[in-house]
Amino acid sequence: MSIAYTERAETRNPIVAAPAWLFVGAGIYLLLLIHGDGLLRDADTFWQIKVGQWIAAHHAVPFTDIYSFTRAGEPWISTSWLAQVLFAQAFDVGGWAGVVVLTALAAAGAYTLLAHALCRFLPPLQVGVVICAVFVLASPHLLARPHVLAMPVMIAWASGLVSASRRGNAPSPWLLPLMIAWVNLHGSFVFGLALIGAFALDALWNAEAGRRKRVALGWMLFGVAALGASGVTPYGWGSLLAVRNILGLGKALSLIVEWRPADFSHVSAIEVCLLGLLGLALFRGVRLTPPRILLVLGLTQMALAHNRNIEVFAFLLPLVVAEPLSVQFAALRRTEGRAISLSAARVAAVVLLLGGFTAAFVASRPYVPADGKSLTGAVQALKDHGARRVLNEYAFGGLLIAADVPVFIDGRTELYGEQFVLAHDNALRLWDIGKFLALLDTYRIDATLLDPSSPAVHLLDRLAGWRRIYGDRDAVVHIRTTDLASQIRPSLD
Repeated sequence: MSIAYTERAETRNPIVAAPAWLFVGAGIYLLLLIHGDGLLRDADTFWQIKVGQWIAAHHAVPFTDIYSFTRAGEPWISTSWLAQVLFAQAFDVGGWAGVVVLTALAAAGAYTLLAHALCRFLPPLQVGVVICAVFVLASPHLLARPHVLAMPVMIAWASGLVSASRRGNAPSPWLLPLMIAWVNLHGSFVFGLALIGAFALDALWNAEAGRRKRVALGWMLFGVAALGASGVTPYGWGSLLAVRNILGLGKALSLIVEWRPADFSHVSAIEVCLLGLLGLALFRGVRLTPPRILLVLGLTQMALAHNRNIEVFAFLLPLVVAEPLSVQFAALRRTEGRAISLSAARVAAVVLLLGGFTAAFVASRPYVPADGKSLTGAVQALKDHGARRVLNEYAFGGLLIAADVPVFIDGRTELYGEQFVLAHDNALRLWDIGKFLALLDTYRIDATLLDPSSPAVHLLDRLAGWRRIYGDRDAVVHIRTTDLASQIRPSLD
C-alpha cells in the first residue's frame, strides 16, 4: 500500500533550524580537517593534481594521453577537469594542506546542505541521527578526488528535484547552472540526468489529475534543458561518451575496489543499514508512494552493485523519504521552537573562528599522503637508473605520473580498456608465465615497480637478465640488465 502526501500547513521558519545544519557543517569540517591524512589515502589524487596543473599551465584541456607509454597519443579526455584544476590550485597555494582543506570544505558543504534540507521536515535530534548514519556509510569514500567536490552539487540538485516533485510542479530553471557545474566537476552528472525522470514520475503522482499534462510538459522541457546544460563543457557531448566508456569496462570493473559489488561475507556498515531499514519498515509499516518506492529500490540496487554508489545511497535516501515519513509518523514531525537569531555577524564570527583554527592547525601539522611517503625510495631508484618504460602496479600509476615517469597503467581505466586491464592483471598474477614474459619483451620494459606480494616479484628475483635494485614493505623495483633490441608494436590483445 502507499499513501500520497501534500505540503504541510505548518509555518516553516528556516531560522529555527539554521543552527542545526550550521553545527553539522562546522563539526564535519573540523573532524575531516583533524583527520586530514585520511583524505589523502587514494593514489589517484596524485594524477588528478598533475592533470589540473597541466590544464592551468596550458590554458587548455587534454584530448590525448600524455602520461603513459602504452597509450601515448591516443584519445583521452578529462571529464573532471574543473575539479582537477581546483585541486591543483589548492595544492599550489597550500601544498597537501590546501588539498585537505578544499576536500573537507566540499564534504562539509554536502552534509550541511543535506542537514538543511532534512531540517524542514524532521526534528534536530532525528536529523543528527541521520547525519551520523550517512557519515558512517560515506566516510570510506571521502577522499581528495573529484567526486567529493561534486557532492554539494549533487545534494543541491536532488533537493531541488525533490521539492519540485513534492509540489507537483516542474523544477526551477535556476537548477540548470548546477548541472553545468556538475558536468565539469565529475562524470556522475549522468546520474543527475537520470534523477529527472525518477522525480518526474513522483511529480505526476502528486499533481492533481487536471494538471498532469502541464506538469509532464514542464518536466520534459526541464529535462531537455538539463541535457543541453550537460553539453556546456570544453568537450561538448564528449563527456557523455566518456562516461559510457567507463560503464562499458565489463569484467575490468571487478578489479577496481570502488566498482566491486557490496561484500556481505562479513558485517559491514551498508549491511547493518539495510537490515535496520528493512526491520524498521516491517515494524512501523512504512508506506511510500510508488514512484518513491522505485527510487528507494533503485538507490539500493546501485549501492549493492558498486561500492562507490554507497555514498549516493547514503546522501539521497534521506531526501527521498524524509517528508513522507514525517507526514506518516507524528514523532518525526518537526515542531516549531523558539526562533534563534542567526545574524550575518554571527555567521561571519563562526567562519572566522573556523578559518583561524584551520590556519593554526595546518601550520602545526604537515599532511603527507601515505603512498607519497612510502614509495619515495622506490620512485627515486627508478629515476636514478633512468627507467622510462616501467611495468607498474595499477595502484602505483598516480604517483609515477606525479613524478614525471611514464606509466604502463594508472587509474584512468577508460583509457586502457577492458582487455588491456584484464591482461595486465592476469600477467602480474602469473596465470600464464609465457604471457608475462612476452609482455616484458613486447613493451620493451626496462624496469618494474610492483607490490612485494605480487607473484611476478618472485619470478623476477630468479629470472636471468633482471636484478632487484630496491625493496621495502611497500614496493620492489627490478631493472633489466640485458640490452633491449627493437621489438614489435606494443599489443596486449
